[in-house]
Amino acid sequence: MTQALLQDRASLAYARDLGRAFGGALLFGLPLLMTMEMWNYGLTLDGTRLAIFLLTSLPLLFGLAHFAGFTPARSVSLAALEVFAALAVGFVSVCILLALLGVFQDVASPGVTAGQVALQVVPAAMGALLARRQFGTDRTSEDEGEARYPGELFLMVAGALFLALNIAPTEEARLISYMMGPWQAIALMVLSLGLMHTIVYMAGFAGQEEQGHPVSAFIHFTLAGYGLVLLTCAFILWLFGALDGHSLPATVDALIVLGFPGAIGAASARLLI
Repeated sequence: MTQALLQDRASLAYARDLGRAFGGALLFGLPLLMTMEMWNYGLTLDGTRLAIFLLTSLPLLFGLAHFAGFTPARSVSLAALEVFAALAVGFVSVCILLALLGVFQDVASPGVTAGQVALQVVPAAMGALLARRQFGTDRTSEDEGEARYPGELFLMVAGALFLALNIAPTEEARLISYMMGPWQAIALMVLSLGLMHTIVYMAGFAGQEEQGHPVSAFIHFTLAGYGLVLLTCAFILWLFGALDGHSLPATVDALIVLGFPGAIGAASARLLI
């Protein structure tokens, strides 16, 4: 009787975690699922770039599974299983939503449809992995203070990737980079750095971190994090072909523009995860 009761509780807990994962996948993936530019990129994106994006996302998802994941338990094998589960949840969520929204066309080849789905799966899988930490009530003391310096830098990359990925496909991001002048670009960079530091150390948000020495915290976390944000944004812009044929000043402007939401995402990730 006791063993059967434990099995029932385990099944109930798994069903709860799975349902929460689907909720997280929808919440995090919905902005991109309803973005026309992402539909078009799914049709036209070079297969090699898409494959590189999917392959590089695997260590990112593995890291998120380690720091967040469906359950409080931690192990390499469990994190790997959770990555596959998150990808499955993301795949199912994306397929259902894109089909209901009428994005799939009857005349489209299976390869084209697969491209549309594959491009959207990663952010949905990220949402699935983050669901417990953001929406669950079963957070334990093991969840707190787990990320050391390399881990915090990793979380900033994950946050930058997620938020910048929601902005990069849009035409508005390119238009803003064309409209900005040199002084506006410098001011936006300064604002990005200032907001990164303020959100994590000074604004009093939940998850606020101790600042320690202000200069040291700025150099080791904020400045280093912003450098990683720009590298992440460069990868995203390359993925969508937004750097092809552009001059160095235009490339820098595009990085600074996308780096603004990327910096907000990086700072938020350090607080939320």
